[in-house]
Amino acid sequence: MNSNPANRSADRLGVTFLFSLIAHAVLVLGITFSIAESAPSLPALDVILVQSASGEAPEKADFLAQASNSGGGESDKAKRPTDPLSSPIPKPVAGITPRPTETGAPRPTPPAKTELLTTRSAERSVETASETPDRPDLRAPTEREIIERKLEMARLAQEIQRESEQYAKRPKRKYISANTKEYEYASYMAAWVARIERIGNLNYPDEARRQDLHGQLVLTVGLNRDGSVKSVDIIQPSGHRILDDAAIRIVHLATPFNPLPTKGEVVDELYITRTWQFLEGNILRNR
Repeated sequence: MNSNPANRSADRLGVTFLFSLIAHAVLVLGITFSIAESAPSLPALDVILVQSASGEAPEKADFLAQASNSGGGESDKAKRPTDPLSSPIPKPVAGITPRPTETGAPRPTPPAKTELLTTRSAERSVETASETPDRPDLRAPTEREIIERKLEMARLAQEIQRESEQYAKRPKRKYISANTKEYEYASYMAAWVARIERIGNLNYPDEARRQDLHGQLVLTVGLNRDGSVKSVDIIQPSGHRILDDAAIRIVHLATPFNPLPTKGEVVDELYITRTWQFLEGNILRNR
């Protein structure tokens, strides 16, 4: 260890000289030292989201919110509104908020296996066999199947439209008989019956007169709009071919009839069903 007094004196002199230089430099150069202050913080705006609003702005507001609200609450002092949770900790499952649903066909579930029990009397054993029940195919339709269904629907719509047009083009028919009470067609039928009886008695069948045949039949005569005969059908024959043929011949002899009524219900075809009576004395009655 160096304990020479001359060396210790030289060290103290060097240190003193160093501090002297630093002091003179500070005085000459004007170097100063100060504590750095923290940077000023940016201004912040505290806005509260409230769940209710009265629309009336208070004279002195306690807080800033997205809507004006005057009054409300259960505390006498101004207290910051809060939105408490429904439970102390967040729930893993949402509440009553609607959940998004998956679109498309439901996922097919694997068919359940049904076990069949069979017994063998000799071996006294029980065997189980798995049976897969028939389940409908729940897979989503392919693009080709969708196109085929649309084409089928288009064909069905076209067929329905065609049938509707054909039905609209069908002639409008009306059926009357002795029980008809409509004025236009009742008067028309009365004139028609009068003409049939007049022509029938003038052209009474000679063969029926010679054989002294009598009887009655039910006849339906179809007329077009102009009064011409469209059809003659025997609904109930008389039992004598001579009388049946005579009734048909009298209908054609009485043509043409008056055109169909144009007032009230206008039809394209009129069907008159009457009972024809060939009575004794060679008289024809139509009722």
